[in-house]
Amino acid sequence: MSEHETPSIWRKSTLSQGGDCVEWRFADDSVFVRTSKDPSGPVLTFSYSEWWAFVAGVKRGQADLDRED
Repeated sequence: MSEHETPSIWRKSTLSQGGDCVEWRFADDSVFVRTSKDPSGPVLTFSYSEWWAFVAGVKRGQADLDRED
């Protein structure tokens, strides 16, 4: 069973600590993103290609806060 077929649950990084975490869940053709400190608050919606492009950028260090560009 692929990740796209699993029941949709909110997930967060295993590296997250405390209550300020980004959570995501997979749906039919979208990825939903929210903050764990306000689970009933706004939710952002991304396509799978947008989500995986973001994940790839994070892995390459493009989201590091100490970047100067």
